Amino acid sequence: MRPCIYITALLAFLFASCDKPAPVSTPVVVEPAEPADEVVDPKLSVLRVNSTLQRWNPGQPWEKQPPRKRRSLAAVVGENQVITTAEMVADATMIELESIDGKRLAQGKVDAVDYEANLALIGLSDPEADQSFFEGMVPLEIAEPVGLGDLIDAIQVEENGTLLVTSGPVQSIDIVANFLPGEFFLTYEVKASMQSAASSFSVPALHDGKFAGLLTSYNAKDQISDITGTEIVARFIEDASDGDYQGFPSLGVSTSRTEDAGFRAWLKLPEDDGGLYVASVRKGSAAEKAGVLKGDVITAIDDYQIDRMGYFEHPVYGRTYWSHLVRGASGAGESITIDLLRDGEAMEVTAELERRDRQNELVPGYTFGKAPHFLVKGGLIFQELTRPLLESFGEEWESRAPLNLLDVIENPDKYEERYDRVVFLAGVIATPATVGYEPLRNLIVTEVNGKPVRDMKSLIAAFDEIPSDGLHAIEFDEENFKVYLDEVVSTAVDGQLLERGLTKLSRTE
Repeated sequence: MRPCIYITALLAFLFASCDKPAPVSTPVVVEPAEPADEVVDPKLSVLRVNSTLQRWNPGQPWEKQPPRKRRSLAAVVGENQVITTAEMVADATMIELESIDGKRLAQGKVDAVDYEANLALIGLSDPEADQSFFEGMVPLEIAEPVGLGDLIDAIQVEENGTLLVTSGPVQSIDIVANFLPGEFFLTYEVKASMQSAASSFSVPALHDGKFAGLLTSYNAKDQISDITGTEIVARFIEDASDGDYQGFPSLGVSTSRTEDAGFRAWLKLPEDDGGLYVASVRKGSAAEKAGVLKGDVITAIDDYQIDRMGYFEHPVYGRTYWSHLVRGASGAGESITIDLLRDGEAMEVTAELERRDRQNELVPGYTFGKAPHFLVKGGLIFQELTRPLLESFGEEWESRAPLNLLDVIENPDKYEERYDRVVFLAGVIATPATVGYEPLRNLIVTEVNGKPVRDMKSLIAAFDEIPSDGLHAIEFDEENFKVYLDEVVSTAVDGQLLERGLTKLSRTE
């Protein structure tokens, strides 16, 4: 796959689709589960969500990619409100709610979304105009946390309205990333064979007639479904209930196991103790504010003992990875106690958990709903570095993307004092103003006309100040490397680019 930011000639870019494959909801025959006693008919509590999604083009940030459509089943969980996955609303230009029989339609809007947990609450765009849409529908109660061996019912509906219920036991419970890489949350892995006749991007899952989670992916070969844990969806719904969604917190540490005997001896860890080594502490994080240091060993959180591999014993889920104690069992604004071992000495700290805003970091982890910031000046194309841009280099982007750009995401501390957003030269359009510069790309900008470039706004402001000799001096992170751009020629080129179809030359909002 070619990098999405590879540019060859005037407005001619070679780029590849960077979409994540939709979760597979295929194969095999299934027998409906026996209905539980005295439970609401699921057809009264589910409906369809139809969405049109349109992402920005990472290689040509002034335009969008072709639209795509998705269709899923969602569960009614509150008054005139349904829950679905964040993937159904990410970069959505249209959201539509549809009754199971297809007779009622209403425009939807996102009331709350968490891309990291892959959850979204959808309400009506115009409740007064669509006040009868939810008539006769019954909100589902939230189930109690589900344990190993418990049965979960996946709800599907065929196009003709026939209800299909697929039952399966919880085979394992794990901490899984099902949408954004690196964002791990409690997930049930359920053994069941799903119907291909009622394929849907995601479907609700019930336990004893109550809402237990959302099926986010299905492996047809192994007949294993991943379902977002009940504790996660319950906390999401509760957090969003007041209209001020805070989101799931993070502690702000990276950790390593302590299985190696020599490593344990160096850490002065007793033979019978577990513990996780703190490899790094993010600047400004809840861990740093609590006094956690690199080199500490986390031995317990809220009195749950952490073993050498990072697991603790949960009373319902069994052996569970420690991060659930931060992202799931706790919420933003809540405090946890952390038992540490520092130089062989035991100590305890209290951390007040905070949400990490991935969209406002030096290199944003995702940019859903936000148009990319860019500048085209005389044919030079400047963009702000984001993780989605790096991912546009293909499935193996972590080895294929330019090393200098990868260094920013791997070692942000080196850049945070100089940049609010890292601006780089993404490519060059061959124009009279860029003769000789065509091969240049993926260079981090440090200064323009002697002015530091901290983000796209400061880059544009620097270009607005025209030097006395009419030549803009652009400096890059590479040592002693500078290029010049003629103001008169580049301004003329900009006008020609707009005449030839470029919709705009810059965006900062």
